Amino acid sequence: MAGAVAALAAAVVLAVVLTRPGGVPSATGGELFLEPASAQGRAPFTESTATVPAGAAESPAPSGDAPDRPPATGTVTTRSLTGASPGLYGGTRDTASCDIEKQVRTLSAEPAKNAAFAEALGIRPAEVPGFLRSLTAVTLRVDTRVTNHGYEDGRPTPYQAVLQAGTAVLVDDHGVPRVRCACGNPLDQPVALKPDSRRFGQPWAAYRPQETVVIRPTVVVINKITFYDARDGRWYQRPAGGAKDPDRPVPPPPVPPGLDPTRSPAATATPTGGPTPPTPPPAPPTPTATATPATPTATATPTPAPTGTGTPSRAVTPSTEPGSATPTASVRLTPVPSQEPTEPYEPTPTPAGPTPASPPPTSPTPAP
Repeated sequence: MAGAVAALAAAVVLAVVLTRPGGVPSATGGELFLEPASAQGRAPFTESTATVPAGAAESPAPSGDAPDRPPATGTVTTRSLTGASPGLYGGTRDTASCDIEKQVRTLSAEPAKNAAFAEALGIRPAEVPGFLRSLTAVTLRVDTRVTNHGYEDGRPTPYQAVLQAGTAVLVDDHGVPRVRCACGNPLDQPVALKPDSRRFGQPWAAYRPQETVVIRPTVVVINKITFYDARDGRWYQRPAGGAKDPDRPVPPPPVPPGLDPTRSPAATATPTGGPTPPTPPPAPPTPTATATPATPTATATPTPAPTGTGTPSRAVTPSTEPGSATPTASVRLTPVPSQEPTEPYEPTPTPAGPTPASPPPTSPTPAP
């Protein structure tokens, strides 16, 4: 009897611990909130401190047309990768995705929120500014599962969430997202979802439950975060902790399956405001031995054709390919500018042909 009473009391205590005011479960895995990159989200700690437009531009394309529902078992296996895995993070070279100092000022001005923020992260309130300045601002390139924390009734309220690719986050020196910049909410590792968990929020077009990831901490401290810049299609390493050193370009690293940036629509599109790749000029036609001499147009200046071999080519620009016939000076054509947006083109001077010999002057006939 005593054992049954003790078990009942423990169950009551557990229910109290795992239930927020109002009877809503907290971080037990019974709820999952989908949070688009551009949305502030529920119960934000602060106003947005993101410095880049939010969106799914960094998101890899879905690998298939799987429906937005879990398998028949009711569970979804989420892939786990360490924070050092290339392809998890994106960004713009030498541009932080979040304003860390703004986050520091906002929390410092509200001690209650600062204390709740520290509680969610397991640190002291006085350590919050230094903790924030130790983080690195990047964006997610893949939908990511986290434990998010809202701010309600003066306390942090944990809940399970999926952050959309393109979300601006602050990452610690073990490669794990710790702050969501659109709302200033602290983040932590997710907990397992229950088979009958309920989902809230509107899914985005590329959302696939089976393609979300969990980012686990690295065993060792990492001093640089590797990220992909979709604007110029290059990889960079960003110094951890908001150091003032510029981002350094690095060779393309080996990327885990499913995180290939070349599958991203933004990676294959022409970057906004960037240079347009030059269009290769069309190859000039090669004259053949049976070519028919071109009829001079109104802009051509005909000259007497010399006696010899070779016929003029219709091409405006002399061909430089091996074996191409060299136009003679029998017809001088005015070059027509190319209509393709290519590099400025300077036509090659046409070699002059032989000058026809002038007939000898006629001797005057003596008068009778």
